[in-house]
Amino acid sequence: MKTKEYSAYIKGLLEGLQLDQTKPETKVINALCGIIEQMAGEIEELKEEVETALDYAEELDEDLGALEELIYDEEDIDDEEDPCCGCCGCDDDEDDEDEDDSDFYCAMCPSCGEKVYFDDTIDPEDILCPACHKPLVDDEEDADEQNDL
Repeated sequence: MKTKEYSAYIKGLLEGLQLDQTKPETKVINALCGIIEQMAGEIEELKEEVETALDYAEELDEDLGALEELIYDEEDIDDEEDPCCGCCGCDDDEDDEDEDDSDFYCAMCPSCGEKVYFDDTIDPEDILCPACHKPLVDDEEDADEQNDL
């Protein structure tokens, strides 16, 4: 039985008792029945709104899935082990040793842990992390370590 139906059932039972409407106890019981009826109506409305929101979220998820298929290769979506997008010239696959990747460096920001990619034309002391905007290298000793990469 739905909440609204159960509320109407209780109201019917109360009317069937033929209580004296002038007594305070009867007024309290009637008020409680009124609150139950109002709450039941609001619960039904909320259920309908939640169902509509869930349907809408499901449609959005399907649309997003279709967009992902258009934008990305299936290989890119399924390959979560390789976080590199390939835009920086780094090559995580060690099979391609023919290519010279030595011009590019990857460093971890000591403040936030973000990966920062740069080439040998940039002095590591001049680099600010794009995520937290803090210097990538604190002193000259750290700069030498970055150049040794």
